[in-house]
Amino acid sequence: MRAARRLTTLLASLCLAALTFSVSAEDKFKVCADPLNPPYSTKNKDGFENKIAELFAGQLGQTVEYTWFPQRIGFIRKTLTAPLKDSDIDSQEFKCDIVMGVPAGYDLTLTTTPYYQSTYVLLIAKGRGWDDIKDAGQLARLPLQRQETLKIAMFDRGPGTAWLQKNGLLGQGIPYQSMTGDDKNNVAMQILKDLKAREIDMVILWGPMAGYVISKSPKNSYLMIPMRSSPEIKFDFAIAMGVRKGDKARKETLDRLIAANANKIQSIMKNYNIPLLPISKPAARSDDD
Repeated sequence: MRAARRLTTLLASLCLAALTFSVSAEDKFKVCADPLNPPYSTKNKDGFENKIAELFAGQLGQTVEYTWFPQRIGFIRKTLTAPLKDSDIDSQEFKCDIVMGVPAGYDLTLTTTPYYQSTYVLLIAKGRGWDDIKDAGQLARLPLQRQETLKIAMFDRGPGTAWLQKNGLLGQGIPYQSMTGDDKNNVAMQILKDLKAREIDMVILWGPMAGYVISKSPKNSYLMIPMRSSPEIKFDFAIAMGVRKGDKARKETLDRLIAANANKIQSIMKNYNIPLLPISKPAARSDDD
């Protein structure tokens, strides 16, 4: 019986090694990415997703190859699930194989284990009369006269807008689009410009984007106050990598790379001033079996 168990373990190990080889033997680490989406990815390859892609490719003996496309509605359809040749819809070759950042459990892809978790934060420019704010809830308790002087960015959707609505502050929001279609600025870049121009004084912003604003500003320019999730509004999310549904060999290879490089990934992301939380375990999905 013991010998049989050893044989089973050995065969499982050999199968696992074969899966790793079948993916890593490819020449390219083919990434689907937005060319203008700091701090995630840029055509200059200076985003944190670019850095992690280079780390993984190097360990697989591959080179990174990008398919660039704006990360908006239709991104997965135009990249990850798009045939290499547009005219060949039955092709088993695709434009790219990996999306470096998707919500854990994302419906449009098979997702890896999460490799980071962050949260929305209340980002406040210092020196504009709001330095006494230490908790987002204080904004809802301010005297009406002071509330009316708020200049806070409000997106067309998202937990920040839900929080403003719940706390009766929608009237003080300055509207922004979550997907602007702007080919010169992504959301983080636009928020940075408008904060500097004093068009807004604060924003409830996703952690990596807030980290970008801080990275591009003089030291100690902002207060960063993490938003706390509640049963009504969730602010923190685990982020994974996405591959095509059914591409389980590639997912398993990425899972192993994520586990083996956890400290290196954290180090890369800390260089971008991203607020990081302990990673929560996502619920299992049927296509993850």
